[in-house]
Formats: sequence, C-alpha cells, structure tokens
Amino acid sequence: MTWLHRTNSQHPGFIHLVRELDAYLAEVDGDEHAFYDQFNSINNLNHVVIAFQGDDAIGCGAIKEYDLQTVEIKRMYTSPDSRGKGIASLVLRELEKWAAELKYAQCILETGKKQVEAIRLYQKCGYQPIKNYGQYANVENSVCFKKNIL
Repeated sequence: MTWLHRTNSQHPGFIHLVRELDAYLAEVDGDEHAFYDQFNSINNLNHVVIAFQGDDAIGCGAIKEYDLQTVEIKRMYTSPDSRGKGIASLVLRELEKWAAELKYAQCILETGKKQVEAIRLYQKCGYQPIKNYGQYANVENSVCFKKNIL
C-alpha cells in the first residue's frame, strides 16, 4: 500500500531519492546539469512529501516559496521501479493541497524539454505552460508551467 508523508528535506528517504534524481538528471541534462544543479539545493526545504511503499521511499517532491502568492514545485521524482503507477500524481496533489493550506494561490515549476514524461504529468495534472521565469528566463532547454490552486 502506498502512503504519503509530509516532512522536510532532512528526511533520509528524501535525501536518498534526491541522490537518485540528481544521477538521472546528470545523464539527461549532460553539459547543462551544472547550470540546473545550482538551483536545486535541498537545504532548508520545509515542505517535502515522500511516497512510501511499505518502508521504502519511492517518490518525492517539495514546495518552496517563490513569492507571497506562489510556491515553486521542486525535486519531483519517482524511482524507476515505481513509475507508471500514479505515484508522481499523488505526490503532486499532496504538495498542491499543502500549498493551499498555507494560503498560496498558485504553483509554478520548471522542467527540461527532454523530460517528456514530466511534461505529460504536469499537463495531465492541469498545469499550463507559461513564459520561463526567474533564472530560467532565457534558457532554451527549460519549459515552465503554472497552476492556480485557490
């Protein structure tokens, strides 16, 4: 049975999954990985959701305040053996619910154009493409999305 746990970035399950995510992204992003990596620190993430199957951490994501109305979705990942089972959608919905409880009105996120599965997930979950924001403004490989949650 899959269950969700709200925690912070110090949780060992989250740290383990983020290491897997970073190894995957280093492969996918190639030479561009160093650019993206500088924006993906997990220090001081206070709103992390981890999906578990029994005692095993199998998926994760986090939210981080972007501005007073907006949180940014960060560090979304599902371990390869657990993909295709709706885990990422569960984690994303829980992050959105948590953000709404904290009175944020919208979620934004960035993903790479090469991450086709992630793009499909976000579109399926109601995210709309937006102009690249912040540090991603002029980055060719980035695609950004937004969803109103309140």
